Amino acid sequence: MGRRSRCRRLQQQQRPEGVEDGAEGGGKRGEAGWEGGYPEIVKENKLFEHYYQELKIVPEGEWDQFMDALREPLPATLRITGYKRYPEELAWHTNLSRKILRKSPQLEKFHQFLVSETESGNISRQEAVSMIPPLLLNVQPHHKILDMCAAPGSKTTQLIEMLHADMNVPFPEGFVIANDVDNKRCYLLVHQAKRLSSPCIMVVNHDASSIPRLQIDVGGRKEILFYDRILCDVPCSGDGTMRKNIDVWKKWTTLNSLQLHGLQLRIVTRGAEQLAEGGRMVYSTCSLNPIEDEAVIASLLEKSEGALELADVSNELPGLKWMPGITQWKVMTKDGQWFTDWDAVPHSRHTQIRPTMFPLKDPEKLQAMHLERCLRILPHHQNTGGFFVAVLVKKSSMPWNKRQPKLQGKSAETRGSTQLSPADPSEGKPADPSKLASPSVTGTGDTEITHATEDLENNGNRKDGVCGPPPSKKMKLFGFKEDPFVFIPEDDPLFPPIEKFYALDPSFPRMNLLTRTTEGKKRQLYMVSKELRNVLLNNSERMKVINTGIKVWCRNNSGEEFDCAFRLAQEGIYTLYPFINSRIITVSMEDVKILLTQENPFFRKLSSETYSQAKDLAKGSIVLKYEPDSANPDSLQCPIVLCGWRGKASIRTFVPKNERLHYLRMMGLEVLGEKKKEGVILTNENAASTGQPENEVTEGQRAGETHSPDAGEADSLEVTAGCDLAEAQLPR
Repeated sequence: MGRRSRCRRLQQQQRPEGVEDGAEGGGKRGEAGWEGGYPEIVKENKLFEHYYQELKIVPEGEWDQFMDALREPLPATLRITGYKRYPEELAWHTNLSRKILRKSPQLEKFHQFLVSETESGNISRQEAVSMIPPLLLNVQPHHKILDMCAAPGSKTTQLIEMLHADMNVPFPEGFVIANDVDNKRCYLLVHQAKRLSSPCIMVVNHDASSIPRLQIDVGGRKEILFYDRILCDVPCSGDGTMRKNIDVWKKWTTLNSLQLHGLQLRIVTRGAEQLAEGGRMVYSTCSLNPIEDEAVIASLLEKSEGALELADVSNELPGLKWMPGITQWKVMTKDGQWFTDWDAVPHSRHTQIRPTMFPLKDPEKLQAMHLERCLRILPHHQNTGGFFVAVLVKKSSMPWNKRQPKLQGKSAETRGSTQLSPADPSEGKPADPSKLASPSVTGTGDTEITHATEDLENNGNRKDGVCGPPPSKKMKLFGFKEDPFVFIPEDDPLFPPIEKFYALDPSFPRMNLLTRTTEGKKRQLYMVSKELRNVLLNNSERMKVINTGIKVWCRNNSGEEFDCAFRLAQEGIYTLYPFINSRIITVSMEDVKILLTQENPFFRKLSSETYSQAKDLAKGSIVLKYEPDSANPDSLQCPIVLCGWRGKASIRTFVPKNERLHYLRMMGLEVLGEKKKEGVILTNENAASTGQPENEVTEGQRAGETHSPDAGEADSLEVTAGCDLAEAQLPR
């Protein structure tokens, strides 16, 4: 590797001026540039062109524009984390490829800004077409949502944002259960979700095609959980991503679609089973292939016997250009052989080609499906990737399910609550498409199964409030062993000192506090919504939970010296703040600048108003609150809440690095760098002056959350040293 790199650098130095990296014979590689000297992948695939020209998914006369767009690099897009809809100027599209953003020296500061703001959760770099499925789900804060194939998590974060549409409600009634079959990708999913600090997200690790039915407690009775919204963004061949995944050009073959069709159909069928009546499910792929798109939807609609229908969403995203779904297509093998219907497929091909891959022969049934309501986004129409979306609404229970809950009130979109009742006794079993049409389930059987489950769980073998991993006999575990989720008992002596120290409001939901250990000292306290608590307590033997809850308190090793052994955590401060009535210091914008750029500023550096509030407080954790001054429009016009520590003669903040940088940018300070040994952040205001030497800033690891190589990425780490105040060298 070293020799090869040196040779490459030598070649680049010897290359004539004006010739770009990787150019052959002096010719330019292309507009993108910065290719790193790797051989160019030829963006040609004759079989791909032959296949899609034959299927006529591209309007007549637009083929050349379609292919030209596929050969161009995908422009970088991002969306601002907001609790509105992204058409309202919260999603932005650049004319630059991701590679140019990363490699261009002129854009270095902008790229650093993007990385920093992404890590702090304020923006998400996400492909434009990938933003569409969550928008079409029409999520409301009370909805129970399942994201079946969630990793890496960009769509999941959109769903979380929609739940928190009202920033004044710390615990919305709804929640998101984000699932992925790949254990390692689950930790990437955790990392994405943690950026938004929501108590309403749970990450689980299951095969989506056989994801277990969950139970919840409703009025002391166990009932099956059905979801109001389901996102089914299935694994696909990905030929719509050719602009960013250029390997697809040389690897593309129809065999990928033929092999994935069955899995996609099983996943979306399982989703339909768990959808509540009146609920909405979005099926999406980043493939243009009708075998993965319309064929899956048509097969599901046929099996549903009217229980599902395609929603007309043509007016829900004004400005979006899309092509309607097609009603006729053919199947092609990897060697170019075409079949127009199942009867023509030889027996030797039956394992590779299935009858569900072909369009319906009955024209009336085909017309009744309204496949034209599907959306196919073509790359050349709006300079995006290729994508397919179908929105399904559940009108009644699936024919193989006897009974199902109905949404009360107006509709799935505006309902206030969901009445749940038991259904589908084959809990946790894969959906077998060959047996789906057999309505052998009886209402009596459903009831018996539910009561049997209750008896099993109430036999005294399970500790109250402990949600551990499922037994190996019931579910084979993959990946890293997770710590249990243990809810704090109501009579736990740990909580009263916390309650007194922070003067917590009586409405504080203490029952929603949990830890990740059953033995020894509790080092971290996390919080979930009451709805997720319900899910956790009633399904510990059904599901493998990777992560849930936000950290609200961390144990201080030297806590015995103070009135409270637990300090506040920045991750959960916006959730916790509405319940805190003590130890709050109101600070000015100048104070915030000092607190965020210096590690341990002495009281004398802060305003007299801040000092007068801090001087009478005992040492320990504090809340630093900035309130905008409407009389001064030039000042920062949004509130800021920071976690801090009141020492003997100084105050410090416990804020993650990228969050610090975010607040400084909002206050108009250009961040120039950081003196790592001194813990001072250099800005355009203090770069000329020498900062006071401070304690070294280190990034500690969260204890007891995740145990994988990805765990360092799975959580946003605080700038100060972990959660042990002794290790953090707090001011005394």
